[in-house]
Amino acid sequence: MANDDKVNSEKSFNKIFWPLYLLNGFQSIAYGAIIVLVVPLALIIWPNDPADIHALEMGILYTTLSWSSSFAGLYFGRLIDKYSRKKIIIIISLFRGISMFMLGFAIKGGEVNTWWYFFTFIALFGFFSGGTWPAVISLSNDVVARDRRSRFFGVYEIVRSTTNIIGWLIATYLVQNGLWREFFWGIGVFILLGGIIFAIHNKEPKRGAQQEELFHILQDSNIEYDFQIDREMMHKTMLSKTNLVALIEGIFTCILMSSLTFLILNYVQNPPINIAPFSVGVFMVFFGLTGGLVGQIFLSRISDKIALKDPVRRLPIIVIAIIGGLFTFALFFFIPWVHLTPEQGKNIGFLMSLPTMWVMGALFFTSRSIFSLYLVNQSPIIQQINLPEAQGQIISWNQFLEQFGRGIGPLLCGILLAYTSTNYQITVLIVVLCIVPGVILWLIALKWFPSDRENIKQILTERAKFLESKKFE
Repeated sequence: MANDDKVNSEKSFNKIFWPLYLLNGFQSIAYGAIIVLVVPLALIIWPNDPADIHALEMGILYTTLSWSSSFAGLYFGRLIDKYSRKKIIIIISLFRGISMFMLGFAIKGGEVNTWWYFFTFIALFGFFSGGTWPAVISLSNDVVARDRRSRFFGVYEIVRSTTNIIGWLIATYLVQNGLWREFFWGIGVFILLGGIIFAIHNKEPKRGAQQEELFHILQDSNIEYDFQIDREMMHKTMLSKTNLVALIEGIFTCILMSSLTFLILNYVQNPPINIAPFSVGVFMVFFGLTGGLVGQIFLSRISDKIALKDPVRRLPIIVIAIIGGLFTFALFFFIPWVHLTPEQGKNIGFLMSLPTMWVMGALFFTSRSIFSLYLVNQSPIIQQINLPEAQGQIISWNQFLEQFGRGIGPLLCGILLAYTSTNYQITVLIVVLCIVPGVILWLIALKWFPSDRENIKQILTERAKFLESKKFE
């Protein structure tokens, strides 16, 4: 019993995963920088053409970051379910670190040639990011107890969102002061360092060790869960109705998420609003970080308690998160913004004296808090309706479609902004319709989740009996 308490303790999984949190943080700084630097990078590539925001070209870069990750995830997902998750994460950190480091050697002002240089290494960075989330899902499924899943994903998301926003602050400050090369060199080295620490500290956990039906039988060091997914079992489990809901819904939600992020950064940093990138970074830290922490520390614990008796309760929480989080974010574009000069946009004290900034802050705080419920409830749902040997692959499918949606968002926005003569309000009203299909699908899944979960429990119970019988052969 003492051993059970140790395994189930929050302290236990944090002690195991701190190097993964560290690596996640460094990679999130890099990923966040590529997103928030959408305007400064355009000025690095086209310094002699400041009036043109190059929305389409920068939208393609953002799309490449997402789509390269989504396609690669399909490849990595299968590898993660068959081979060592630890070795795969080490390889991922190596290539992601090198790609960031190489961006520091880009030629400023090379226009098309420089754009292609950024395109190449951003695609490489995105490709190897495709295996990160499936590997984390697979590892956590074998280390973290089920009644601690939202808390684990809350901690992981705290690290990701905190470092992402801090990365925005660091990146924008350095780029604003002409030190963009130093930023890319530095973050590349830190990612490589994070990979080394993870390689030294972490061991490969036994697959299936945290499944309720397998937990006690797998305490025997001589017994391994070595089942592999086949076509019949894939159809029976991975193509269940609830899985299909999660897969399809991710496309629509992520189109909206990435669209709003891409639009708001262009909206507030370009004329006539002219808020400087570093000022945006400070704003994100002040309001976004606190909002995210509220959601990921307090609301994740509430989610675990609500779902303790019946996991299906996570589904209406996801619906609330989607509607509340994304609706409040969309309101950004309908605030009566003050027109600023570039110098006023750099003056943080002046900006914080404007009532508009506090309204924007309240919306951002609320949006981050509520939407964090989506992140800490979706992954536990997917884990519970899939077998241990399919965790990487099902998440890679989900990631493929989500990243596909994220890639569509900026590209769609670039096209809509060009078509509407840079009318952000009309563009937002069009993309916000993407929220409807996701909400409908999750509500329908309330009927299907219980039977899909019971199907997995029956399969694992039968396998536990089979493994038990092998002990006496």
